Amino acid sequence: MEVTYSVNGVPIRLTYKRWYHIVENHDDLASCFYEVLDTVGKPDIVVRGNQGTLKATRNIGRRKWLVVVYRELSKNAGFVITAYLLDTKPKGEIVWRQ
Repeated sequence: MEVTYSVNGVPIRLTYKRWYHIVENHDDLASCFYEVLDTVGKPDIVVRGNQGTLKATRNIGRRKWLVVVYRELSKNAGFVITAYLLDTKPKGEIVWRQ
């Protein structure tokens, strides 16, 4: 298990079990473990997601966005839900911008 800190200072954990689930569904992220953690800790923007989730987003190239969906349970705990790549900037209410 690895931990990074969100822009709100909340520790966000990424377990290896969750990581295997992510790459099972998004094999294009197989070599991006640390990029996923870095996106939560140093995003370009954070967008409000569904059901209390947040989406940390980072531009990783021309027309390529890494999106990491996570949840902050409290000021002391949170976890990564999933991650994926988009070819357009994510839409939604921006709650934090670099």
